[in-house]
Amino acid sequence: MKLIGEILIEDYGLSLEALSQGLNTQQEKGGRIGEILIRQKAISEADLLEALGIQYGMNFLAAVPIKEMKTEFTETVPIQFLKKYTMVPIITAEDAFIAANDPLLFQPLDDMKLLLGISGSDVVLAPRSTILSAINFAYDMSRDSAEQVIQDMHDEDGDLIISAIEGAGDLLDDTSDAPIIKLVNLMLSQAVKDRASDIHIEPTQSRLRIRYRLDGILYDMLSPPKHIQSALTSRIKIMAEMDIAEKRLPQDGRIEIRIGDKNIDIRISTIPTAFGERVVMRLLDKTRIILSLTDLGMPQKKLKEFDRLIRASHGIILVTGPTGSGKTTTLYAVLSTINRTDINIITIEDPIEYQIEGIGQIQVNPKIGLTFANGLRSIVRQDPDVILVGEIRDMETAEIAIQSALTGHLVFSTLHTNDSASAVTRLIDMGIESFLVTSSVIAILAQRLVRVICDNCREEYEPDRESLESIGLTKEMLGEKPLYRGRGCTACLNTGYAGRTGIFELMLIGEAIQNLILKTSDANIIKQKAVEQGMVTLRRNGAQKVMDGITTIEEVFRVTYK
Repeated sequence: MKLIGEILIEDYGLSLEALSQGLNTQQEKGGRIGEILIRQKAISEADLLEALGIQYGMNFLAAVPIKEMKTEFTETVPIQFLKKYTMVPIITAEDAFIAANDPLLFQPLDDMKLLLGISGSDVVLAPRSTILSAINFAYDMSRDSAEQVIQDMHDEDGDLIISAIEGAGDLLDDTSDAPIIKLVNLMLSQAVKDRASDIHIEPTQSRLRIRYRLDGILYDMLSPPKHIQSALTSRIKIMAEMDIAEKRLPQDGRIEIRIGDKNIDIRISTIPTAFGERVVMRLLDKTRIILSLTDLGMPQKKLKEFDRLIRASHGIILVTGPTGSGKTTTLYAVLSTINRTDINIITIEDPIEYQIEGIGQIQVNPKIGLTFANGLRSIVRQDPDVILVGEIRDMETAEIAIQSALTGHLVFSTLHTNDSASAVTRLIDMGIESFLVTSSVIAILAQRLVRVICDNCREEYEPDRESLESIGLTKEMLGEKPLYRGRGCTACLNTGYAGRTGIFELMLIGEAIQNLILKTSDANIIKQKAVEQGMVTLRRNGAQKVMDGITTIEEVFRVTYK
């Protein structure tokens, strides 16, 4: 049998020098040579698995047919066993084999065949991520749904179980058989799987309603029995280390959980209402990759202009829009674009949503006096080149941000205004002199998020004239171009949409706009001048996305309606 190093040199371009370096590391620290070479980036995981396949006479599969696999094995094989040894049985209507990441696990492979009562199944090699995805899919598909758990709770036995739990108050017993614990776990995992950003638990007089926010819109998802309300809220508060005895005051907390291969940070807020505590959970996927500027959905011409602006040596760039319009995502994309070893970037945020390598990020903490204004004062003494202020909320923060821009720093921040011109009005209303605004602010980007039509169920349709006119389009402008909408399918949870993209309005503060701001702070007049200078409005940009078949008329009208 050929040595793995020989195969990697002959067939996969591994250099003798890299192999020698890997062997030296192995001699010093131990471990397998293949894994050492991957860590040293001399080869990829796929190269190693293909080479091991040659060495042991096994096939290599980069992807396995996850959607077609049967999941009956989940009743026999514990998930911990499969994850420990990184292997999974792939049984479909046409085929049966075991996907493994290590060809030398003879005993565990034999144990699994024995557990499943199969013999002689082929073993194929597959990447670790592929196997973990298959394991997560199988157990996710096979377990009870949150709806089933709720249905069980409506049954007589379920009521007895819940009553016993409420009476004993023993919610810390984290056993999978406890219905409340099971419901909370399934509710969270289902929300993550459905890409929900928030979970709302809302008590009313007669029922308990659970809603998920998907792509910015709230949908009714579950309706548990009213009598579990107290137990459900207590379970969540225990997970977040909140005071379960205090039900009269609002509370905040957080939970960090792992679901499959995702690390989820959950921010929890409770408020007392007439019918019990209302709970809102904000879900942040910490493993989500920060988008690049090109992924935001900005038109190519605007993207080039914006890319030039964010590399300026000084000045303020503001991103505006209501809560949930993607301002933070845009700013993170900006920072990751300009992040280099030769510049110092410091941020002050509330909260820090994602960590960016190489950037100093400060969390606002008003309880100890660390406000945006105080934090910003300290940041300017840290020799920064670029500063991100999470939000300009008051005159004090605005003044320090402007002074920072005037003294040679590039400052990014956000404001809650409807469009780009209104940001100027807001700053002046805060008490900032108009000449300071014109001398420091170089650009204002207004944005909204629109839902994208689901690729799986998109269909052509003929819109009526009134709908087209609502976003400034006419049938003549469309010509022969078809418009699309989502019919609704299981892939998009019958919404007709899957994912979101941005629409943008970029206002450059050039000489003509500067002169106008010195005379007036009227947002309508400033906007009109900016349009004359070539600015594309939010609605116009949205209308273009409708014509391009990305989103629908209703979506653009919804987010741009005043």
